[in-house]
Amino acid sequence: MISAYRSRRAARNANKIKKGSKLVDVDVEVTIPEHFRCPISLELMKDPVTLSTGITYDRESVEKWIYEDEKHTCPVTGVSLTTLDPVPNHTLRKMIQNWCVENKLYGFDRIPTPRAPANSYQVSDILSKIVDMRAKGNAEGVMELVVKMKDLAKESERNKRCIVANGSARILSETFEMFSSYKNQENASVLEEILSGLTLLLPFDQDTKSYLGSNQCLSTVVWILKVGTLSGRRNAVLILKEILSSDQTKLHEFTEIEGSIEALAKLIKEPICPTTTNASLLAIYHLVTPSTSFDHKKTLISTFVNMGIIDKLLEMLVDCSRGVCEKSLGVLEGLCSIDEGLEKAYSNALTVQVLVKKLLRVSDMATEFSVSILWMLSRYEKSKGVEESVAIEALQVGAFQKLLLLLQVGSSVKTKEKSGDLLKGMNVHRGRVDCIESMDFKNLKRPF
Repeated sequence: MISAYRSRRAARNANKIKKGSKLVDVDVEVTIPEHFRCPISLELMKDPVTLSTGITYDRESVEKWIYEDEKHTCPVTGVSLTTLDPVPNHTLRKMIQNWCVENKLYGFDRIPTPRAPANSYQVSDILSKIVDMRAKGNAEGVMELVVKMKDLAKESERNKRCIVANGSARILSETFEMFSSYKNQENASVLEEILSGLTLLLPFDQDTKSYLGSNQCLSTVVWILKVGTLSGRRNAVLILKEILSSDQTKLHEFTEIEGSIEALAKLIKEPICPTTTNASLLAIYHLVTPSTSFDHKKTLISTFVNMGIIDKLLEMLVDCSRGVCEKSLGVLEGLCSIDEGLEKAYSNALTVQVLVKKLLRVSDMATEFSVSILWMLSRYEKSKGVEESVAIEALQVGAFQKLLLLLQVGSSVKTKEKSGDLLKGMNVHRGRVDCIESMDFKNLKRPF
C-alpha cells in the first residue's frame, strides 16, 4: 500500500515544473478571456484598436478587413463606419500585457508595446532628404533613406498607406530616372534599391507610371534584368509587369530595347522564385496577346519560339501552382496563334497529354485556354493534311469524357463551340481507339 501511494505521489510530482519558489501544474488549462480575443481572428489581441462603432479588434485583422477586403462596415454589428481610422485601445492593451505576465509560466509571453505608426511629417522629411541627396548625386545617401522608408513600410499596412499617400512612388520614380542617366556599375546598387522600394508601393499612380515608362527608365530596367543581382532582377520584372499591363503603348518601346526579349525569356528558362516566374509570364502574355499588331506580334512570337519557350512552358505545366498554370497556358495560347508556334507545340510529345490533364482540374480559365490550344492544334493538323494524331492521342488520355462534361457545365459560348468541334473530330476515331477511364471525375461535384 505504501509503495502504491509513493508511486501515485511521484506521478503527480512529475506533472509539475518548479519555477523558483512556485510549482506549476502543466495539466492546468488556461483560458484566454473572451474580451482579450479579436472577434475576427479569435486570437489573443496584440494591438487592440477600437472602431467608430465601439467594438475592439486586433489591428492586423481589422485593417485587412477594411483595406484588403474593402469592407467599410463593422465586422460584428454590420454598421457602416463613420471613419476608417481605428483608435488604439491602450487600456485594454495594458490589461492584456498584465495578464500575459501573470500567466507567463503557462507559455504566454508578454506582448510588446506597438511602435508609433509613421506620420505624414516623418514621411515628408524622408522624401525631402531624398530630393536633396538626389540633387547632390549622393547615391549612398539616397540608398540609406530608401532603406529607412522600406523598413517603415514593412512594419504595418498603416505605414505603407501613409507612405503612398505622401507621393513616395513619384519621388522614387523621379530619383530612379535621374540615376538612370548614369547607368553604370557604381549606380547599380542605388538603382536596385529604388526598385526594391517601389515594389512595396504597388500599384502605381499615373505619374509614377509615366516616369518609369520613359525610354531611359525602361532601358535601365532591362539592363538590371540582364546584369542585376537575383533580387534586382526580381524587382525589375515586377516593375516591368506593372508598366506593360497598364500601358499598351509601352509594349513596342520595350521590345525595341536591345536584349529585352532575351532577358524576359531567361527568367522563364532559369527561374528565380515563383513571384518572378508569375511576373515574367504576365509580362510575356501582354507581349503576345492579340491586342498588339499582327506583324509585330508574329516577330515577337518567332523570337520566343526560337528560344525554346514552348518546350519550357510544357515542362512547367507538368507540375506547377494554379497561378503559374493559368499564366503559362495563356502565354502558350498566344504563342500558338501563328503556325511557327503551333508547329513547335505539335511536335512536343507532352503537349496533348498536359492540355487534357488541365481540363476541369485547375480553374475555368485554365480549362478555356487548354480547349483553345487543343482546337488550334486540331485545325493546324487538318490544314497540313496529316493524320489526326491530336484527336487520337486526346481520346487515349480521356479527353472525350471531359469535353462532353464541359458542354453540360458552365463555360463560355466560344469554349463550348470549340469543345463541340473537337468532339466531332474525336468521334470518328472512337471505334478504333482504346479510351482510358479518366480519374478526374472521381471527386467531381456537379452543380446539377
